[in-house]
Amino acid sequence: QVQLVESGGGLVQPGGSLRLSCAASGRTFSSYAMGWFRQAPGKEREFVASITRFGSSTYYADSAKGRFTISRDNAKNTVYLQMNSLKPEDTAVYYCAANFGLPDSDYRVYGLWGQGTQVTVSS
Repeated sequence: QVQLVESGGGLVQPGGSLRLSCAASGRTFSSYAMGWFRQAPGKEREFVASITRFGSSTYYADSAKGRFTISRDNAKNTVYLQMNSLKPEDTAVYYCAANFGLPDSDYRVYGLWGQGTQVTVSS
């Protein structure tokens, strides 16, 4: 069983950058497609980005395209989300998730979740 721990959140000014990390325990990390989701107060959890098991394909929400980059390092059991040109509307708790199979934009597909990391974009 993989356990996920996110880090890298914080307070950043509009236009700034953050890199989120999600470290996975266990030796089967490469068996999982990974996704990043976010949830703002009073809103549903929404898809941000996902990546296949070996990183050959990535997928993004329209809101993330051109600004965010998902990547993974299977040797380090870690998936990343590089976020550039951040906007106030990116403020949310960001979660990484693992799916034993293909990546998906539907959060209900993912069976493993981290505890989340807060990202606040404000001047």
